[in-house]
Amino acid sequence: MPGRWPEASRAAQGRYRGRYRGRFAPSPTGALHAGSLVAALASWLDARAQCGAWLVRIEDIDTPRCVPGADRLILDQLASCGLHPDEPPLWQSTRGAAYAAALQRLQDAGLAYPCGCTRHDIEALWLARGVAHVPGSERVYPGTCRHGLLGKPARAVRLRVEGVVQWHDRRLGTQAQDVAREVGDFVLRRADGLWAYQLAVVVDDAAQGITDVVRGEDLADNTARQIQLQRALGLPTPRYLHTPLVLAADGRKLSKQNGARPLDPGHPVLALQAAASVLGLPAIEAATLGDWLAAAVSAWAGIIAGFATRSSR
Repeated sequence: MPGRWPEASRAAQGRYRGRYRGRFAPSPTGALHAGSLVAALASWLDARAQCGAWLVRIEDIDTPRCVPGADRLILDQLASCGLHPDEPPLWQSTRGAAYAAALQRLQDAGLAYPCGCTRHDIEALWLARGVAHVPGSERVYPGTCRHGLLGKPARAVRLRVEGVVQWHDRRLGTQAQDVAREVGDFVLRRADGLWAYQLAVVVDDAAQGITDVVRGEDLADNTARQIQLQRALGLPTPRYLHTPLVLAADGRKLSKQNGARPLDPGHPVLALQAAASVLGLPAIEAATLGDWLAAAVSAWAGIIAGFATRSSR
C-alpha cells in the first residue's frame, strides 16, 4: 500500500537514522570529464563537511548507452582524485527485483498503468490539436491510456501524476513544478523493457538511506517527478542541492557529445581546482592532494553556511 515503506527501505531508514548520507551516481557511458567531476566533488565535499558518508552508485540501467569498462574507469578516476566511497559501489543493473517490486506496489494501488503509445502517437495527437513541437523539448504525455489501452498492446508503464510539487533546493531556493501540466504521466518502465531512471533512482536512494542529493543543475527538472514518486511509494524525500554546470563553447552543458575530454589522472589537483572554481571555492594552494581536499572541505563548509543563511531570510 502507498504510504508504507518496503522492508528494505524501512531497514535502511532505521540503520542510518540521523546520519548524513550522500551519493555520486554516474552513468558509465564514458570517462569522467570536467563537468561530471564538479558533481562528484560537490557531493563528496558536502558529505565530508557534514561528517557524513559518501557513496558511489553506478547507474547502468540504460544498457544500450553503457560503454564496457567505463564503470571501472570512473571508479579509478575518482580514486586518482582522492574521492573514495565509504561503502562498496552499487550497480543498478543488479537491482531489477527491487524495481519490479516497487512497480508492482504502484500498479496494485492503481497509481501506475500500462501505456500503448509510441512517440509518434503522442506527437500526432498534439499536432492534431494544433500544438507545434518546441525543438529540444519533450512532449507532455496527454494521458491517452489513463483509462485503458483502447485495443493497443501495452508498451510502457506510467505513473499517474497530479498537481504542483514544491520543494526547497539548498542553493537555488524554493522551486515548483506542475508535473501534470509540464510533464504528464511519466514512464517507470520503458517500452524496450528497461527500467526508467526516475523509478531506479527513487528506489535506490531510499534503499541506501540517502539523506542528501547533490547533483548538477541540469537534473533539477527531475526533482518534482522524483518527489511525486517518493510520495506514491511512501518513501522519504532527501534534501536537494543542484550545482552550477560547466558549459561548452556553444553554451550547452559540457558533455561527451560536445567535446568534453576525459579527466587526466596524472594531474588530479589541477582537475579538482577547476571543478572547485565552478562551485565558488577560492584557489587553494596545498603541498599534497590530501591537503588540498582538506582545505576544500573547510571552504565548502563556509559556502553551505551561506546557502543556509540566505534560505532563512
